[in-house]
Amino acid sequence: MASISRNLRRSLAPDRLRRLLLSQHPREYVTAECHRPVVLHKRGPDILHDPWFNRGTGFSMTERDRLGIRGLLPPNVVSSQQQIDRFMLDLKRLQKYARDGPSDTLALAKWRILNRLHDRNETMYYKVLINNIEEYAPIVYTPTVGLVCQNYSGLFRRPRGMYFSSEDRGEMMSMVYNWPADQVDMIVVTDGSRILGLGDLGVQGIGIAIGKLDLYVAAAGINPQRVLPVMIDVGTNNEKLLKDPLYLGLQEHRLEGDEYVSVIDEFMEAVFTRWPNVIVQFEDFQSKWAFRLLQRYRKTYRMFNDDVQGTAGVAIAGLLGAVRAQGRPMIDFPKQRIVVAGAGSAGIGVVNAASRTMARMLGNNEVAFESARSQFWIVDAHGLITEDRADIDPDARPFARRKGELGHQGLSEGASLVEVVKKVKPDVILGLSAVGGLFSKEVLEALKDSSSSRPAIFAMSNPTKNAECTPGEAFSILGEKAIFASGSPFHDVDLGDGKIGHSNQGNNMYLFPGIGLGTLLSGARVISDGMLQAAAERLASYMKEEEVLQGIIYPPISRIRDITKEVAAAVVREAVAEDLAEGYREMDARELARLSEEETIEYVKTNMWSPVYPTIIYKKD
Repeated sequence: MASISRNLRRSLAPDRLRRLLLSQHPREYVTAECHRPVVLHKRGPDILHDPWFNRGTGFSMTERDRLGIRGLLPPNVVSSQQQIDRFMLDLKRLQKYARDGPSDTLALAKWRILNRLHDRNETMYYKVLINNIEEYAPIVYTPTVGLVCQNYSGLFRRPRGMYFSSEDRGEMMSMVYNWPADQVDMIVVTDGSRILGLGDLGVQGIGIAIGKLDLYVAAAGINPQRVLPVMIDVGTNNEKLLKDPLYLGLQEHRLEGDEYVSVIDEFMEAVFTRWPNVIVQFEDFQSKWAFRLLQRYRKTYRMFNDDVQGTAGVAIAGLLGAVRAQGRPMIDFPKQRIVVAGAGSAGIGVVNAASRTMARMLGNNEVAFESARSQFWIVDAHGLITEDRADIDPDARPFARRKGELGHQGLSEGASLVEVVKKVKPDVILGLSAVGGLFSKEVLEALKDSSSSRPAIFAMSNPTKNAECTPGEAFSILGEKAIFASGSPFHDVDLGDGKIGHSNQGNNMYLFPGIGLGTLLSGARVISDGMLQAAAERLASYMKEEEVLQGIIYPPISRIRDITKEVAAAVVREAVAEDLAEGYREMDARELARLSEEETIEYVKTNMWSPVYPTIIYKKD
C-alpha cells in the first residue's frame, strides 16, 4: 500500500503485514472503484448528457450549484432507491406498450427500455441489472441478445464500443487512441460470424459483445468505464444482409485466409500496445477461426475464447455435478460414458477440456489420456465420427472412434445419434449442435437404457429455439431421475405429487466473469488451462450436497456475484500456484502468494465495483 513504507514492510512479520495489507485493501479499492471523487472538466447540460456521470434528479442541491445544473432539473431531490422504484414501476407499465409492431416480442421491448436507461444513466442501469439479475440477465444476454443482434441495424440509436473493419488496415494503431478511456481492463471482441448459433450476422454481432460486458460489470464488478465492446467487420456471407439497404456493416463477402488473420493480428497488436494489461475475450467466431486464433494468441496475450473455453468449463462443472447427483464422488468422472452431439468449436472445446480433466484424475500420463479419449462418442451432422471418415476436422480427429472399437459396439462410420445412444448406453448426452429438437423422442427413449440410474441430458445450444430438447420433453420420457441442463433458461417442471424436475441453466455467465476478474486481479501474464480448470472445479463444488442430490447442479443466477467472487479467487490462487501472477496495483505477486484462501476471497470482494454515485467535482481546463 502507498501508506506502508518499504522500511515498515521489512520490519513487520509476514502475518502482521498481511493483516495490515488486508485491512487497507477495502479502503483503497472501494475508494478506487466506487467512492473516489471524480474530477471533470465539464459542467451544466454536458453533465446531464453524459451517461457515466448523469444521475438525473439524484443530484443534491449543493451538487447542482457546484456543477451549474440548478434549474435544469425538477426541484425535488430523490434517492437512488427512489429512482429505481420509479423506473421499475414505469418498466412494468411501459413494456406492455413499447413493442414496435406485432413482431416485437415482450423481451425485446424490455431490452429497448433498459437500453434507454443505459444511454442516460449507467450507474442506475447497473444498479437495476444487479438487483434484478435473474429477470434481466436473459434480456441483456442470451436468449434475447440473439434477437437484438438479428435486428441491430434497426435498433441502432447511438454508438457503443468500437468498430474496426478490413478497410481500416494500417490504421488500427492510431484508431485505438480514439477511445476516450486511458485504462481498459476488459474487451469482448467478435467478428459476427457465428452469433449464438444464429449464423453470420455481420456487424450486428456487436450486440453480443455489449451484452457480455454488461455481465462482466454486473457479475464481476468490472468498472464499466474500463470495458470496451469491439466489432471486427471483415464483411459478411449472409446474402440477406448483403442486399439489405439498412445494413450498417461492410456489404462485401468475408475476408478469408491470411488476409483475415492479418486484420486480427493488427487489432491485437493495437489494443495491447495502448492497454498492455487488458484482457481480450473472443466471442462467437466461427469454428474454423475460433481454435486457430486461440492457439495463435493464447501464449502471447491475456486472452481466451468463451465459446471454446468458457462453454467447456461450464459443461465440465455440470458433468462433475451430474456425477455427484448420481451419488458418486467426482473422482468417478473418468468412468462416465458421454455422447456428444456437435463437433463445432464449442463441442470439441468441451470434449478436449473434459478429457483433460479425466486424464488429470487418472494420473496425467499417456495411458490416462487414451483412457479418457475412449469415453467420448462424437456425432455431427454426418453421424458418428470415426477413423473411416474422409477429411476429418483436425480438431475432432483425436476423438474419432477407431476401427477396433466399432465392431464390438455394433457401430460404424456415420451411425445416427439414436443408434449411438442405443449401443453406447451413455451416462450423459451432451448437445452443442445448435439444432433445436435434435434430442427427439426416439433419442430420449433410447436413453432409458443408460448404464446410469440418473442419466443426464445437457441441451446446451443457444438461443432457446436451438436447444436440443426442453426439460418438459426430457422429464416426460425419463421421469424424475433424469438430470437436465440447458444453455438458455427454462422453467422447472412440475412432475406431480410435489416433485419437481429441476431445469439447470449451464450458462457461461457462471464462469467467464470470474475468469476475467481473477485474471485481472492476479495480473497473470496468460490464461492457462490450470486457471480455467480451477474455475470449473470451484463452480462444480459450489453446490451443497443436498442440492445436488435433488438434481440441482448449477446455482441460481441470483447468486451470481457470490459465485463470481469464489471463481475469481480460485483463478487468482491457481495463477499464483503456476507462478503466472504478477500482481495488481499495489498488491504484488509475493503479497498475493501470502494470502490464505479466505483472504484471497476478501481481496477479490474489495476489488469488485458497485454502482454507487461518486462525488463529482468541476475543474476548469
